[in-house]
Amino acid sequence: MADLEKIVDEVSKLTVLELSDLVKKIEEKFGVSAAMPVMAAGAGNVAGAEAEEEKSSFNVELKSTGAQKIAVIKVIREALGLGLAEAKGMADAAPKVVKEGLDKVAANELKAKLEAAGAVVELK
Repeated sequence: MADLEKIVDEVSKLTVLELSDLVKKIEEKFGVSAAMPVMAAGAGNVAGAEAEEEKSSFNVELKSTGAQKIAVIKVIREALGLGLAEAKGMADAAPKVVKEGLDKVAANELKAKLEAAGAVVELK
Protein backbone atom coordinates (compact mmCIF):
# COMPACT_ATOMS: atom_id res chain seq x y z
CA MET A 1 0.00 0.00 0.00
CA ALA A 2 2.84 2.41 0.77
CA ASP A 3 4.20 1.92 -2.77
CA LEU A 4 0.84 2.94 -4.21
CA GLU A 5 0.81 6.09 -2.09
CA LYS A 6 4.29 7.00 -3.39
CA ILE A 7 3.09 6.55 -6.98
CA VAL A 8 0.01 8.70 -6.35
CA ASP A 9 2.19 11.41 -4.77
CA GLU A 10 4.52 11.43 -7.78
CA VAL A 11 1.64 11.51 -10.27
CA SER A 12 0.06 14.45 -8.44
CA LYS A 13 3.22 16.49 -9.14
CA LEU A 14 2.95 16.09 -12.94
CA THR A 15 1.73 18.80 -15.30
CA VAL A 16 -1.29 18.28 -17.54
CA LEU A 17 0.91 17.57 -20.55
CA GLU A 18 3.03 15.09 -18.58
CA LEU A 19 -0.15 13.34 -17.39
CA SER A 20 -1.39 13.11 -20.97
CA ASP A 21 1.91 11.52 -22.04
CA LEU A 22 1.77 9.13 -19.07
CA VAL A 23 -1.73 7.96 -20.01
CA LYS A 24 -0.65 7.36 -23.62
CA LYS A 25 2.39 5.35 -22.50
CA ILE A 26 0.30 3.22 -20.13
CA GLU A 27 -2.25 2.58 -22.88
CA GLU A 28 0.52 1.50 -25.28
CA LYS A 29 2.40 -0.61 -22.73
CA PHE A 30 -0.61 -2.57 -21.49
CA GLY A 31 -2.83 -2.43 -24.58
CA VAL A 32 -5.68 -0.72 -22.72
CA SER A 33 -7.72 2.43 -23.15
CA ALA A 34 -8.44 5.05 -20.50
CA ALA A 35 -11.85 5.71 -22.10
CA MET A 36 -14.81 4.41 -20.14
CA PRO A 37 -16.79 1.75 -22.05
CA VAL A 38 -20.34 2.80 -22.92
CA MET A 39 -21.89 -0.17 -21.10
CA ALA A 40 -20.11 0.75 -17.86
CA ALA A 41 -21.95 4.06 -17.88
CA GLY A 42 -25.21 2.23 -17.12
CA ALA A 43 -28.27 1.55 -19.23
CA GLY A 44 -29.81 4.93 -18.39
CA ASN A 45 -26.79 6.82 -19.68
CA VAL A 46 -26.29 4.91 -22.95
CA ALA A 47 -28.23 7.40 -25.07
CA GLY A 48 -26.32 10.34 -23.58
CA ALA A 49 -22.99 8.60 -24.08
CA GLU A 50 -23.80 7.84 -27.71
CA ALA A 51 -24.80 11.45 -28.36
CA GLU A 52 -21.51 12.61 -26.83
CA GLU A 53 -19.49 10.17 -28.94
CA GLU A 54 -21.19 11.37 -32.12
CA LYS A 55 -19.87 14.89 -31.65
CA SER A 56 -16.91 15.18 -33.97
CA SER A 57 -16.28 18.92 -34.03
CA PHE A 58 -15.15 20.88 -30.99
CA ASN A 59 -14.54 24.54 -30.24
CA VAL A 60 -11.81 25.50 -27.80
CA GLU A 61 -12.93 28.45 -25.67
CA LEU A 62 -10.49 30.48 -23.58
CA LYS A 63 -12.37 31.36 -20.39
CA SER A 64 -9.51 33.17 -18.64
CA THR A 65 -5.78 33.67 -19.13
CA GLY A 66 -5.04 33.14 -15.45
CA ALA A 67 -1.93 34.58 -13.82
CA GLN A 68 0.43 33.58 -16.66
CA LYS A 69 -1.02 35.76 -19.43
CA ILE A 70 2.26 35.97 -21.38
CA ALA A 71 2.61 32.17 -21.48
CA VAL A 72 -0.98 31.86 -22.72
CA ILE A 73 -0.34 34.45 -25.45
CA LYS A 74 2.72 32.44 -26.58
CA VAL A 75 0.62 29.26 -26.84
CA ILE A 76 -2.08 31.10 -28.82
CA ARG A 77 0.54 32.53 -31.19
CA GLU A 78 2.09 29.11 -31.75
CA ALA A 79 -1.20 27.22 -32.15
CA LEU A 80 -2.90 29.71 -34.46
CA GLY A 81 0.08 31.23 -36.24
CA LEU A 82 -0.91 34.74 -35.17
CA GLY A 83 1.21 37.79 -34.60
CA LEU A 84 1.83 39.13 -31.12
CA ALA A 85 -0.85 41.84 -31.32
CA GLU A 86 -3.53 39.43 -32.58
CA ALA A 87 -2.71 36.80 -29.95
CA LYS A 88 -2.72 39.42 -27.18
CA GLY A 89 -6.05 40.76 -28.44
CA MET A 90 -7.53 37.28 -28.33
CA ALA A 91 -6.22 36.68 -24.80
CA ASP A 92 -7.56 40.05 -23.64
CA ALA A 93 -11.00 39.26 -25.10
CA ALA A 94 -11.49 36.15 -22.93
CA PRO A 95 -13.94 34.48 -22.73
CA LYS A 96 -13.40 33.89 -26.44
CA VAL A 97 -13.41 30.91 -28.80
CA VAL A 98 -9.77 30.37 -29.75
CA LYS A 99 -10.27 27.75 -32.44
CA GLU A 100 -13.37 26.16 -33.97
CA GLY A 101 -14.11 22.89 -35.71
CA LEU A 102 -11.29 20.78 -34.26
CA ASP A 103 -11.47 17.02 -33.90
CA LYS A 104 -11.45 15.68 -30.34
CA VAL A 105 -7.73 14.85 -30.25
CA ALA A 106 -6.62 18.24 -31.59
CA ALA A 107 -9.06 20.07 -29.30
CA ASN A 108 -7.79 18.20 -26.24
CA GLU A 109 -4.15 18.86 -27.22
CA LEU A 110 -4.78 22.60 -27.58
CA LYS A 111 -6.73 22.61 -24.32
CA ALA A 112 -3.86 20.84 -22.53
CA LYS A 113 -1.29 23.31 -23.89
CA LEU A 114 -3.35 26.30 -22.83
CA GLU A 115 -4.03 24.83 -19.38
CA ALA A 116 -0.33 24.04 -18.92
CA ALA A 117 0.34 27.74 -19.60
CA GLY A 118 -2.14 28.65 -16.85
CA ALA A 119 -5.32 29.37 -18.81
CA VAL A 120 -8.85 28.23 -18.00
CA VAL A 121 -10.24 26.48 -21.09
CA GLU A 122 -13.49 24.75 -22.01
CA LEU A 123 -14.38 22.49 -24.93
CA LYS A 124 -17.74 23.08 -26.54
